[in-house]
Amino acid sequence: MERFVLLLVAAVSMGMTNVTMGQENSSSNHVSAMYMLGDSSVDCGVNSLFYPIVHQDLSLFPCNGSNSILLPYLLAEKMGLPYTVPFYSQNGSIEGLLSGVNYGAAQATILSPSSLSHQSLNQQLRQVFETLQLLELQLGQESSYHFVRSSLFYLSFGKDDYIDLFLQNFSGCMHGNITFGCTPSLLLEWHSPTARGNIDDGTGCAEEINELVLQYNTMLEEHIVRLNEELPDAHIVFCDLYQGVKKIITHPKLFGFEDAKSACCGLGFYGAKIGCISSDMACKTVSAHVWWDLYNPTPEVNSLLADSAWSGEVVLSNLCRPITVQDLVCTSVSNFT
Repeated sequence: MERFVLLLVAAVSMGMTNVTMGQENSSSNHVSAMYMLGDSSVDCGVNSLFYPIVHQDLSLFPCNGSNSILLPYLLAEKMGLPYTVPFYSQNGSIEGLLSGVNYGAAQATILSPSSLSHQSLNQQLRQVFETLQLLELQLGQESSYHFVRSSLFYLSFGKDDYIDLFLQNFSGCMHGNITFGCTPSLLLEWHSPTARGNIDDGTGCAEEINELVLQYNTMLEEHIVRLNEELPDAHIVFCDLYQGVKKIITHPKLFGFEDAKSACCGLGFYGAKIGCISSDMACKTVSAHVWWDLYNPTPEVNSLLADSAWSGEVVLSNLCRPITVQDLVCTSVSNFT
């Protein structure tokens, strides 16, 4: 019997979701394509039409390089999938759709956006449904059904929602989205004279915020457990990237990092007063930093998370439950054999 396979990754932000749906051929590539939804954890601003204009005091360069150094792209590479093209960069051909699409946009939110420049989860979902309709028109109902079931859907949202929750009442500028209470942008605000939060948990982080994010992820995992029971045709996996990043920040030298507080690309205290508005601002030793800019991790952190989510690396073990992403992909294959 075919089973729907869902990988839900609760990231440093509110949540990431990967959806793998099985595979019907015997090639080494176990997933047909990857479809991504999310915020700056899946998009470097490439897929945000007016990001260079409306990024405000956020980083103009939220990634060190390109989308290819982000977590979902690193996982796609491990699966042998081609580069997933941003939604607004695709040419509209059926071949392009079959290679996967990135619907994510920097500054995207789960809730409805307060600005027309942002794409909410609902807006991205509408784009996904439009893609599914096009696939059905081009491939036929049965072929498109099996193709979608053998694809992976990856969701990662929450940073801007936390901004609205924690920073909207601060006076002065708002310095970008936050992942959780250890990002440079939030440390800058929380250490200011007008800060209302409690510092710290031994790492300089805002423990008040970390506790709320942890509670969210705990409730999310509990819901996933219930969904696995309620949906017999679904296989849902939860990956807690929050815990992974927290461990890296708590023991940075163990993972080869020298600075777990300051942004590599930025100006001011913690490198968070002004975001990364030019790649020339970046530090010379990117690999020594946990944070690239105001709220995004460096490629080295993303690589550690990808390796751990994929194979359950011992140092960051038990990141994904009940199985790893690699096991999830293999499970999707066995369900068709």
